[in-house]
Amino acid sequence: MEEKFYVTEEGLNDLKKELDTLIHVTREEVIEELKAARAQGDLSENADYDAARDHQAKVESRIKELEHQIKNAEVITETKKTNFVRIGSTVEIQELDTKNKITYKIVGSVEADPLNGLLSNATPLAEAILDQRVNDVVTVKVDQPYDVKILKIS
Repeated sequence: MEEKFYVTEEGLNDLKKELDTLIHVTREEVIEELKAARAQGDLSENADYDAARDHQAKVESRIKELEHQIKNAEVITETKKTNFVRIGSTVEIQELDTKNKITYKIVGSVEADPLNGLLSNATPLAEAILDQRVNDVVTVKVDQPYDVKILKIS
């Protein structure tokens, strides 16, 4: 069974745009880099050629990765207000030991950016709060477990 990649509609569009740019712009730039490096002569000790080949390998690897993610993407549908934390929910939590309040949107790992409030569904915190309700207190299972309370779900 193929791994599913959870993404929002916007996130899927961003992946498609990146793929399109890599295929139609970046690939062409790499081809020009290779041509320029080849024109320098001896390829055995040509650092520019090696760098261009390395760049080409990274671009092709990213293209394959994006194609795989897009093929296996499952779009997170915006749900009406729910009583449970789901992928796509925005959740306000409070860490009970520090009393810090934090708001995260639960997204797939492809879109995760915790510093900007986008938390991957595969993180210990997200796994702990998924399918929980407002006022539930859950333990986040990490090396030093801690408790959080769910304050709000939207």
